[in-house]
Amino acid sequence: MFKRTAAQAWRARRLHSQAGQAARARPVRSAVVASSAAATAGLLWYSLSTTIHNDAIITPKLGDTSQPVRKASTPSTGITEDDGSICAVVWGSNQYDIINPNEPGVQRVQYPVNASWLKDVALRDLALHERHAACVDARGDVYQWGDGFFGSSPTSKSEPQAPKLTLRGKNIIRLQLTESRVYALSASGTIYVFAANAEQQKLPTAKPTPASTSWWGPGWIWGEEGNTVDFTEILPKKKLAWGEQFVSISAGRNHLLALTSSGRTYTHPMNKNANTHGQLGLRKFDIPAPSSSTDIVSPPRVPVELIPKAMADPFATASPFSRPPVSSVSPATSINIDGIDDQHIRFSDSLFEIPSLKGIKVSQIAAGGRSSFVMTEEGRVLGWGANEFGQIGLGGNMTLDTIILPTEVVLSRNVPSSVRTRCIDIAAGGDLTCFVAERTDGESLAYVDLLTCGNGQWGGLGNNLFSNAQGNPVRAKNVSGLREYNEDSRSMSPILPHAISVSPTGHVLMTLDTQAHGGPGGSGRDLVAWGTNHDYQLGTGKRSSLPVPTTLEHPEGGRFILGRRKAPVRDLNGKVWGKKVEVEQRAVAGYGNSIVYWKIK
Repeated sequence: MFKRTAAQAWRARRLHSQAGQAARARPVRSAVVASSAAATAGLLWYSLSTTIHNDAIITPKLGDTSQPVRKASTPSTGITEDDGSICAVVWGSNQYDIINPNEPGVQRVQYPVNASWLKDVALRDLALHERHAACVDARGDVYQWGDGFFGSSPTSKSEPQAPKLTLRGKNIIRLQLTESRVYALSASGTIYVFAANAEQQKLPTAKPTPASTSWWGPGWIWGEEGNTVDFTEILPKKKLAWGEQFVSISAGRNHLLALTSSGRTYTHPMNKNANTHGQLGLRKFDIPAPSSSTDIVSPPRVPVELIPKAMADPFATASPFSRPPVSSVSPATSINIDGIDDQHIRFSDSLFEIPSLKGIKVSQIAAGGRSSFVMTEEGRVLGWGANEFGQIGLGGNMTLDTIILPTEVVLSRNVPSSVRTRCIDIAAGGDLTCFVAERTDGESLAYVDLLTCGNGQWGGLGNNLFSNAQGNPVRAKNVSGLREYNEDSRSMSPILPHAISVSPTGHVLMTLDTQAHGGPGGSGRDLVAWGTNHDYQLGTGKRSSLPVPTTLEHPEGGRFILGRRKAPVRDLNGKVWGKKVEVEQRAVAGYGNSIVYWKIK
């Protein structure tokens, strides 16, 4: 960079003074000479007084003027060199103190680095949102952190904020986060919900600790084991069968999907925007009336009908010249809930079985931002909800931006009819969807393809193109059709994706099960990343997006391979939970950031 010195400033003023004297001495050419001299002096002054940076312009975010970036200073393997203990690995945006709450002054982490705040800690689950995050430690307790949880006051922005225990004693195994709520699934199949903000978790005045069990349960004796946050339990509208329980949950922006052990699919509306694109799978349901707290025996219910926008106003996206002057369509939201606060955790207290999926046994559920997917036991996929970017995967000829009924996604369009295609995994996030398809024709060796669809504006499709709409699922490069030698069968076996995490902001992290068939000592999984990279969330150290899956490497060299081992594990309070616990590394793609943590198997 260049800065203006005192001598240079004096020369600039002298040049301007000499130009003025020359103009007075020669009045005939005064206008021309004065103009030229003034322009030259102005350019010289600007060039000498302005700092010139030899890099790209970075647009600062709100409240961020310095944009400090932390570079790799420690090994990023997830294992410390001093005592061999486990720890998490983080990189990307830390604007809201999500991936590194111990360093609130660091806005971005350029390369993968070890995170000391999760040293010796293995988790049951971890979830990241834009402004807040949550995890479940080895004891099944829920901890929360981030500016969205603590609040973005000047004090909290300058001081480290350690994860805070919020929900304890519920034996939680899985978390799902939305902008304002946290959904937790227990090992017994119970679904809890509580606020994402610490201020909103406070119990109302003169209100006892919320009870989620009947009066003869342990919560009646010990007061819900010391919980002091306001939470509630979400129950199915009709009781489940004997021995049936919820085993999986998946949340979009405004709706939640839940799967039972019998393969039944339920849906839950979080607020009035839960069915803007038909992602609920139903339109009519009921919610508790605001005065239900005063009537415990028979609380009143309010009938609700949430009509998708495309049905409430079919001409919403039409040209003004073809739009009817007066629309007689009914409003998208029932008028009888206009005065009800839909931001409260008790807006809806029920789960509703999706009518069109009754009798269909589902093995997996996945929720995108405004879309929903289910996979049957036979490997068939059904999708519904928002489709303006083709994220449902119904083909390029499907131009509808709203799919209100579960519709089958055909994954065998681009292969011969003799090849049988079966879906074995689904991952969705935002407006991007990934399908893992197993291909076989009964004769040659089977292979596995990763098919993607939706908004690939930043390369999230993985097909080496930047396309903002892809309705026909395309084959991702570098990770499709891979095979490796199997020591046990002494033949080539397909390399399967172990886990896929799709960020709502456009980047994907995939763990390939490489070396799984490599015999003794051949345990390890390659970490592959692609998509948007504006905040270093791909871990490459650069800010250019990648349109093809790329194997991530450590800053100190070598492939980023996620491992498995036995290690001593502590809870987030620092107490030893187990001495030889089987753990494995798991990658999570967040909002402009990424984290690899140790998960209890």
